[in-house]
Amino acid sequence: MKKILLTSALVLSTLSFAQIDFSSTRFGVTAGANYSRVKNAHNPSGPRFTLQAGALALIPVGNENQFFIQPEVLYYGAGESGKDKDAKGKDGYNAVYANDYLSVPIYFKGYFSEAESEFFGLVGPRFNFLISQKVKNAPTARPYYNPDVDGYAYSGKASGFNFGVGLGVGYSYKRQLEIALKYDLGVSDTYPDLRKEPGGVDKSKSEQVISVGLSYIFK
Repeated sequence: MKKILLTSALVLSTLSFAQIDFSSTRFGVTAGANYSRVKNAHNPSGPRFTLQAGALALIPVGNENQFFIQPEVLYYGAGESGKDKDAKGKDGYNAVYANDYLSVPIYFKGYFSEAESEFFGLVGPRFNFLISQKVKNAPTARPYYNPDVDGYAYSGKASGFNFGVGLGVGYSYKRQLEIALKYDLGVSDTYPDLRKEPGGVDKSKSEQVISVGLSYIFK
């Protein structure tokens, strides 16, 4: 919680003191592919491959055509998979833990120069609001992993809100067509009730996502 408050305060302070030119804001659309895992969660675990898509705004900061604030509103898929290749019969499983979000990242974006076609970097907080959680082929031997099964103190239900910090690099073609590679470091606990699961590890279970995305920014 302290990390969330500190990061949010830093963003608000930056926005307050920056010379933001809202009148020159440009808008765009973005879509990409996500590779996600949840640290310290279902064991053994693997990645979930899914999508993200939505809209963005590009808001100039300062007098140079080099620094911007880029907020986005996205459908954002995350979660993980779980596999048990060795178990036989009913205890074997090939599960998918699908967490889908309305995601709002707010990036500070800097192009490496004022050239029309140029590399850029991104950094900023990400706020994820859970839309749905689905579990496919949940292990019968571990019913507390399934949020649809009641009666267990160790529930696999995902938190309704997740917070993370995003980093990224990309390339812009004429400040209109852009490709970016991003890493979203989860800070908050995705499955808070699983921290004391039977035989589990009492560590924060946070989502980590690597994505590749393509954006088109309208003139």
